[in-house]
Amino acid sequence: MMVKAEGIIIRTTDYGETNKIVTLYTKEFGKIGLMARGAKKPKSELSAISHVLFYGLCLFRKGRGLGVLYQAESLNPFRRIIENIEITGYAALIVELTDRLTEDGLPSQAIYRLLKDTLLLMEKGKDPAIMSAIFAMKMLPQAGIDPELTHCVRCGKQKSRYRFSIVEGGFLCDECALFDRYAIEMGGAVQKLLPIMRHVPLERLGKVSLKAKTIGMIETIIYAYYEQNAGIKLRSRKFIEQLSKFRTRDP
Repeated sequence: MMVKAEGIIIRTTDYGETNKIVTLYTKEFGKIGLMARGAKKPKSELSAISHVLFYGLCLFRKGRGLGVLYQAESLNPFRRIIENIEITGYAALIVELTDRLTEDGLPSQAIYRLLKDTLLLMEKGKDPAIMSAIFAMKMLPQAGIDPELTHCVRCGKQKSRYRFSIVEGGFLCDECALFDRYAIEMGGAVQKLLPIMRHVPLERLGKVSLKAKTIGMIETIIYAYYEQNAGIKLRSRKFIEQLSKFRTRDP
């Protein structure tokens, strides 16, 4: 069956000397694998579109197994993202997390819209670290590990101050923090921001600017939580950390 659908390439794999298998995430069909024949040839029409973060209208044959990509038309080249290695790293984290948390052939308009809108906002200049953290927070239910961010996860009481427990799965009051000696003291700003990042729609986000220490703490909590409770350790996260260390050493 020939299909034309809007989608974003979230992964590519070399196949043989000249071909690629691209993983496309679409609104209508979810995640699908497509063979891009000849995509590794420099003069191939598919070589320019068979890369991670390609976003466009794709013409492909869809079958029970691997489909075939024939052509595609770009809807946004994401130049700002691709031309900046730091932004590219955060965008790579977003598509990697999408790939890890979705199954083939199970469409979700909400996930597709979240993926597309997050990348478009980054392309427009929104802080990539903040946007990727928001994306990761909003994908927690998809991983089945949505944390408790409104009251203490153990006693159920609402307090003015909490710590974050990776093991318990959310906020812990000072009294219940005795049950988890590794609960993270996150500070008031992070405590307020985590529920906002999880629940506020992207279209309602205004201009957001955070201190490096604040976003660093948020990232530490989010990705430690994914690793501990979903077994997900992102390769792109390691790249971002290495890039940050390199820039810190750069005089």
